[in-house]
Amino acid sequence: MSIQLVVSKQNRDGGWPYVRGSSWTEPTVYAILALLASGELAPARRGLDWLRASQLPDGGWPPQTGFDESTWVTALVALLPPEKLGSSIHARAIDWLLSTSGEESSALYRVRQWLLGTPQEPELEFPGWPWIPGSAAWVAPTALSMLALQKELGRRPSPAIRRRVDQGRSFLMRRMCQGGGWNHGSVRALGHEAAPYPETTGMALAALRGVRSPETDHALEVAGRFLGECRSADALNWLRIGLIAHGRLPDGYCPPAQLACRTLPETSLDMLVAGAQKSNDLFWG
Repeated sequence: MSIQLVVSKQNRDGGWPYVRGSSWTEPTVYAILALLASGELAPARRGLDWLRASQLPDGGWPPQTGFDESTWVTALVALLPPEKLGSSIHARAIDWLLSTSGEESSALYRVRQWLLGTPQEPELEFPGWPWIPGSAAWVAPTALSMLALQKELGRRPSPAIRRRVDQGRSFLMRRMCQGGGWNHGSVRALGHEAAPYPETTGMALAALRGVRSPETDHALEVAGRFLGECRSADALNWLRIGLIAHGRLPDGYCPPAQLACRTLPETSLDMLVAGAQKSNDLFWG
């Protein structure tokens, strides 16, 4: 039933809305991934045409056509297979990800901090990714960028990609909450230990697939507790993906029947979770 819903929501221009209205990059990518996994190639091709037409000159994508700045959604587009998106278009997306990092890791920021007499933070040596260029790095865009680069690394081994993935991994490990799991990216806020969120905990665990440590084991315990408490479809999707990445999703687990997907990204991602339980190709290549 979900795949028919996704197809029915496609706009005339080939893209998808969040619920209704104009097309946006994020729901379009999730819809295409779900359609490709389900073998619905004709609507997926129309969506891919929309994405190709909306790529900006710097190789990235805006959140919606009409915006002139590339943002974090470029990481989502880079999750698409190069043979479907187009190898040169995909390569430019990867280059954009490699050249983008949080503003706090820039040379200008470091010099400014030095001039102000502010001690240099050691985690700045491990840059993550921001929502938009020129801003600080956060957990969610870092995790999504790592997923895209890890898939590319499997296809095309590269020291530059490997280095950036390693930096992202270190960024996430240093941004883990004291009690395990992740929030938006702050370990402490207003002098207090920050609490983790279910969706960002799932995202970070997905990006840290293959990393075994006491810290990730603790984060997996937190994710397992969230699984029984979460009442957000988006958060529950990412929690399941993060647990699948580490082989820790309980056998036979089903989301609560009353938990309805209300947006196209939620519906598409729910379909992708089902696919990820059978094959890791969708997220990890």
